[in-house]
Amino acid sequence: MRDRLGPSYEEWESGVPRHLRDDPLWTLRVYRSAVYAGELGRRDAVLLAKQTGMTGLADQLVRATGSISANISEGYSRIGPRDRGKFYEYALGSARESRDWYYQAREELGAEVTEARLSLHTSICRVLTKLISNLRAH
Repeated sequence: MRDRLGPSYEEWESGVPRHLRDDPLWTLRVYRSAVYAGELGRRDAVLLAKQTGMTGLADQLVRATGSISANISEGYSRIGPRDRGKFYEYALGSARESRDWYYQAREELGAEVTEARLSLHTSICRVLTKLISNLRAH
């Protein structure tokens, strides 16, 4: 069953190139989780795209899951909390969008995969919400 779920976070992280791991951005657990979510999103999209009528959903899933880490990295690179917060808000929107696409694909992906993906994206949403709240407080 592990194959349907994809690699565990620990398995995945052990294969991440040094170029990403050596960046200070890598210290943000939410960024690492978002990159992992993007990897899983691409994997899931390949499976979905093979099913009749799922090509559009698969494309949206890839875009949304990939956008989470991209926006976190863009925000992390901003100096001011206002700019940083704006990109973290974009990442939060993408995480919620990803969760929605996973819900829509639940019948094709199965209950176990869907639950694992919804849980991962909900966790990312919680952390981003807290980060955004902290930035707004400044």
